[in-house]
Amino acid sequence: MAKEEKKDLLSYIREGRTMTQSEKLRLIVSLSIPSILAQISATVMFFIDYAMVGHLGERATASVGLVESTTWLMGGLASAANMGFSVQVAHFIGANDFEAARRVLRQSLVCCFMWSLMLSLACVAVAQPLPFWLGGSASIANDATLYFLIIGLAGIFFQMEGLAGSMLKCSGNMKIPSMLNILMCVMDVVFNYCFIYQLDMGVKGAAMGTALAELVTAALMLYFLLWRSPMLNIFSVQRPTHNVLHSTHNIQRNSFRPSADVVRTAFKIGAPMGLQHLLMGSAQIVSTIIVAPLGNVAIAANSMAITVESLCYMPGYGIAEAATTLVGQGIGAGQRLLTRSFAYMSVSLGIAVMTLMGALMFIFAPELMGILSPVDAIVQQGAEALRIEAFAEPLFAATIVANGVFIGAGDTLVPAIMSLTSMWGVRLTLAATLAPRFGLKGVWTAMAIDLCFRGIIFLARLWRGNWQNKIIKA
Repeated sequence: MAKEEKKDLLSYIREGRTMTQSEKLRLIVSLSIPSILAQISATVMFFIDYAMVGHLGERATASVGLVESTTWLMGGLASAANMGFSVQVAHFIGANDFEAARRVLRQSLVCCFMWSLMLSLACVAVAQPLPFWLGGSASIANDATLYFLIIGLAGIFFQMEGLAGSMLKCSGNMKIPSMLNILMCVMDVVFNYCFIYQLDMGVKGAAMGTALAELVTAALMLYFLLWRSPMLNIFSVQRPTHNVLHSTHNIQRNSFRPSADVVRTAFKIGAPMGLQHLLMGSAQIVSTIIVAPLGNVAIAANSMAITVESLCYMPGYGIAEAATTLVGQGIGAGQRLLTRSFAYMSVSLGIAVMTLMGALMFIFAPELMGILSPVDAIVQQGAEALRIEAFAEPLFAATIVANGVFIGAGDTLVPAIMSLTSMWGVRLTLAATLAPRFGLKGVWTAMAIDLCFRGIIFLARLWRGNWQNKIIKA
């Protein structure tokens, strides 16, 4: 779809105009494709990145894999804060209130910066004992600590890059964030090659390369948001006041000082997501603890298999981001029927795409694992895990995209409870039971059952339409 055509179709939402099924599908696809490409490229580059570490040996791979779930936890908490503000922006844009959207944006920069500092301090505090808490051996503890510490200190870059990208996407601009995310992945590989091999810094070099790539991307993302965005720029255009009576209002409107109404709404949207990421991340950590006694080979195979699987579900996240934008703007415009139609079509598209990706993952699992590691035992265990997981991909797609729909509507509490119930009540219970007998295959069987159950309950909530009754007005 041409750029101008996509803009026209997005304006249909704000203007309350009727859209045909074909126009809806074209809009969903046009918004999804850049994000899907960015998600896939990010995974491919991380794939290559991980292969660099994997060729340093079993211990290096295990040291990164050991703390990977904890880094995801920190990233999830950062993302929750970002979405608390960007969903409000999507609603205001849908309502054609761009000044209110910019007001939320200003306050989000301050709040998210402060939140990222708190997360970085937490990473510094736990970096030393973390590998031992997770059940890692002394042989990998030092590398694991260094890797987690550097990634944690770079959290401010990750937070700002994520916030700016989320704001741009909620305004309907998928192209710039996607291009910059692809650039970040390329830089990550280049920087990692330099630090790992040219400067012989090993695992520490991998973390430093990632941190540098995030810094450059965050700066570029903020530039396109704050200076170049037609809807959300706050620096490139001076909006003059018309008279003295309006001057005080404009000063307050242009202030970066957090206000109670914006922060309260952000908390209502973001807090359930943050709690979900906290408990889901904790569950991932518990899962790592379950895998750790199986040995370094199992730790490495588990971590690498998760990386390979992300090739399969990243398209789902790309479609989910498009769904969040469309549902958010539809909610703001008061287009209830159109919003519901976007939700159903987005979830159906996600299921179709991830079913195909799951089939390809099943077929090529050994070859994909072989790219990441030359160790036969790691390749074998990882391939077995991936073939188990392939059967869960269609319902995993339903979970991912439906959750994007719920986020766009500001409905985050009930989906968070549903995810946590499934994760803790199904996956971890089964994993702890099956791991001692079946090893890594038992852990991934538990994961597949959890994802299927979660997909079913998310679809049930989507069809009932309860999420449309949980809209939070700023």
